[in-house]
Amino acid sequence: MSAPPEGVLLIDKPAGMTSHDVVAAIRRHLGGVKTGHAGTLDPFATGLLLVLLGRATKLQSRLMGLPKAYETLAALGSRSSTGDPEGEIEQTGRVPPDPPPLPTGEVLQRPPIYSAVKIGGERAYKRARRGESFQMPPRLVTVYRFEQTWRQGDRARFEIECSAGTYVRSLIADLGDAYCLELRRTRIGSFDVAHAGRPPRRGEPWRSPEPLAIERVLALLQEGHPIGFAP
Repeated sequence: MSAPPEGVLLIDKPAGMTSHDVVAAIRRHLGGVKTGHAGTLDPFATGLLLVLLGRATKLQSRLMGLPKAYETLAALGSRSSTGDPEGEIEQTGRVPPDPPPLPTGEVLQRPPIYSAVKIGGERAYKRARRGESFQMPPRLVTVYRFEQTWRQGDRARFEIECSAGTYVRSLIADLGDAYCLELRRTRIGSFDVAHAGRPPRRGEPWRSPEPLAIERVLALLQEGHPIGFAP
């Protein structure tokens, strides 16, 4: 009998699936192997998800602490209650300047109320869905790069490199009247979405990408984070 797979799978999460959906689908496909992930992506978001198999689940905290890179398409002149297309949209017509002031360095931000941050032991999004009124505590994050790469009318694209724990939805909302239409995570530390495979889908054949061996992952962690910013 062959040994169960272990290591780190690089998965390109599609829109519409939660990170939990991806992990559960891989666990089913691999026959119940111990499985986890290193950093949630919102359901509307796409891009790199690190899925941990077997002993690699012990590396979760180290991998979650890596810096990350994103690309986002923002809608300007509107607000969203969730900071993304799934919320209640209010069109204001107030468009941020071009180019807008884009903060870098240490930034004090409030995570969205529709987030997985725990408030009083409960996920914030659950309280928000019940209509409760509360304020998210601010957190200090680091933005290494924040650039507007394209703009036309009420749409703009941005590339962002930031520390773990940064909410891109909050960065975009803080520009003024703006929210994320699309969000894609392109890198986590040294791991690039260009090397990622797709997740399994029900009713479709799936060939698992080759997981990165734990030794290789540890070596990448030792090498640092060649992602365009300091670790």
